[in-house]
Amino acid sequence: QVLRKSLQRGVVLSTGSFLIYEAHKLISGLAEVHASFKVEEVIEQADYLYGSGETEKLYRLLVQHKNSDDAELLWRLARASRDLAQLSSTSAEEKRKLAYEALECAKRALEKNESNFAAHKWYGICLSDVGDFEGIKTKIGNAIVIKEHFQRAVELNPKDATTIHLIGIWCYSFAEMPWYQRKIAATLFATPPTSTFQE
Repeated sequence: QVLRKSLQRGVVLSTGSFLIYEAHKLISGLAEVHASFKVEEVIEQADYLYGSGETEKLYRLLVQHKNSDDAELLWRLARASRDLAQLSSTSAEEKRKLAYEALECAKRALEKNESNFAAHKWYGICLSDVGDFEGIKTKIGNAIVIKEHFQRAVELNPKDATTIHLIGIWCYSFAEMPWYQRKIAATLFATPPTSTFQE
């Protein structure tokens, strides 16, 4: 009888353990589904806020996900950080902090998905912004890399008008560069970036 009670208790405990294990598996599975759904939901909210011009709300929404591994969230956070830095109400110190934060997010987006055209586009934009804080040598030095990322973005998405426009701005900037800046660039770099108005 003692043996039978011990066995019954063992079966009850085993059944209980099994049920707990199955419940854990089910909850874990639901959590994974919920997590992927949540990312899509955040992206949808972010795109709505971006379209509405709600820069500060957009940044507050996305900065909560700064440790995400999702390239779509990361490039959107890079864009939101950069847009917040562009506001006249943002202090000079905060502009600088946001510019570097934006660059880091865009870089991580690229690391997570090298085939994401928007990650290339925003990496190029953010790298250009950081150059404003690091001086002419860095800005010119980064120029080739910036153009390469814009070109890669166009390869991945030939219909993105913004990136095509950015390449146009890049070419125009170097086509109209004053002679003294060309001279400085030639002194600093063996082959400085150049462009023509035709290009």
